[in-house]
Amino acid sequence: MLRPVVVGVDGSAESLAAAEWAAREAARRDLPLRMVHAWNWHPRQGENELANAAQRHLARRVLGQAEKRVRAACPDVRLHDEQVEGPATAAMLAAGEGADLLVLGSRGLSTLTGLLVGSVALGVVARATRPVVLVRAGEGSTDEHLPALDGAVSTRTAHRDVVLGVDVGDDCDDVIGFAFRAAHLRHARLRAVHAWHAPSALGLGPGEVGLVGDRQRADEWLGFLSALLQPWRDKYPDVEVLEQGVEGRATDALVGAASGASLVVVGHRLTGRMVGPRIGPVTHELIHHVGCPVAVVPHA
Repeated sequence: MLRPVVVGVDGSAESLAAAEWAAREAARRDLPLRMVHAWNWHPRQGENELANAAQRHLARRVLGQAEKRVRAACPDVRLHDEQVEGPATAAMLAAGEGADLLVLGSRGLSTLTGLLVGSVALGVVARATRPVVLVRAGEGSTDEHLPALDGAVSTRTAHRDVVLGVDVGDDCDDVIGFAFRAAHLRHARLRAVHAWHAPSALGLGPGEVGLVGDRQRADEWLGFLSALLQPWRDKYPDVEVLEQGVEGRATDALVGAASGASLVVVGHRLTGRMVGPRIGPVTHELIHHVGCPVAVVPHA
């Protein structure tokens, strides 16, 4: 049985944009789309059947609104919808277990308060065992494509780059594979970015050479990155790959690369966490600050 693309909808502008993005992705992957609305997200003591019926009716309206948007954007997508009961984070995690990927709306950083608005997306990303894509309000099909020669928006031009954040010291084949497949499906270029830091004198061990020039050190990191990507180049020979080694913070490098991207792909380590489910600092900052969709891919 095919794993569907699953999207959570709640009637917000973010979730409607996520539903449209999920529909386009389902069409690209030739997969069905499953829309899920979690009702009774905040159950109260003493709720009667009338209140539950009202919530189910509201859920039906939310799903109907999302279905209308999806049908207008991707009329041929194989669409199923479902109401589920329970807190949103737990409901989305359960729905995502059998998914090819899970798509959610994300509000990112509030421009008014500087605080992260909403916690469902963060809670899901921290615990999910399947890839999760976070989509901002206003994201549309033209945002995935380069502008036309006259500067106008278009869906007929080439797709913008897929950006992949890579830690060459990590076992991240699942993350790299997801990014290559995304680029392949879009006929887009893959821009693989690795950020590195020059070692301090205090961090050098006995016999290590500390006076290597920045250019030589950058070339070494690019060599590691190229070797890590080579098996995936062989598997996806049609994907053009641009490798970038950047000295500095990974977040700064990825936020800069994301400004012209259709999708940013990063990993989320499931093992070796000291204190419960959490999101790494790079992923956390990307969710705050990147405007294009962000795919967070769990790996061991």
